[in-house]
Amino acid sequence: MERGQSGIPARARSGGGFFHPRFDAHTLKVLLGQHQISSRADEMLVTTLGSCVAACIRDPVVAVGGMNHFLLPEVPEGQQSDHQAAARYGSVAMERLINDILQRGGRRQRLEAKVFGGAKVINSSLDVGNKNVEFVLNYLDREGMIVVGKDLGGTFARRVHYFPVTGRAFRRILRPEALSETVDQELRFLSSLRRKPIEGDVELFSED
Repeated sequence: MERGQSGIPARARSGGGFFHPRFDAHTLKVLLGQHQISSRADEMLVTTLGSCVAACIRDPVVAVGGMNHFLLPEVPEGQQSDHQAAARYGSVAMERLINDILQRGGRRQRLEAKVFGGAKVINSSLDVGNKNVEFVLNYLDREGMIVVGKDLGGTFARRVHYFPVTGRAFRRILRPEALSETVDQELRFLSSLRRKPIEGDVELFSED
């Protein structure tokens, strides 16, 4: 997998973004529970992942693709009606991303994927990262989707840059001090669920 330089882009699904001179691209940030679709060659999608997984999916024929960002595999009972929270789960995030690509002219049989994340960065008996990795690989296999690249698991956090039109992806390992916001976000969401509480502190990880 190609590796790129750092840069902190920004854009929620409703709009925004800015030009990233190092990548020569308009940059859109994909936050937890969001996804972005693009068919612009000069547009780059970016996210930061700890335990979360991001699937980067595109149709290379019509040159349209996107990225999602989810924290847990399946929606618990009783949360299906919560539109915003549901998007933080892989089963919903994958469906919404794929459907949006199909609505933009993509064909399911042509879709290809690159997947990232699923690290163990939280000290907990609930191995969120590993569950996400198992889910996304099983999902793509079940859907018959080609996985053309992956960077999953481990004990480090990642920043991922993805160009949906070309399928180019860059992964950068983050230093521990750069991850606090990402892990705090994951911990807040996990603690809001009526599941076993997260235990202990955030694990440190080293840069490759």
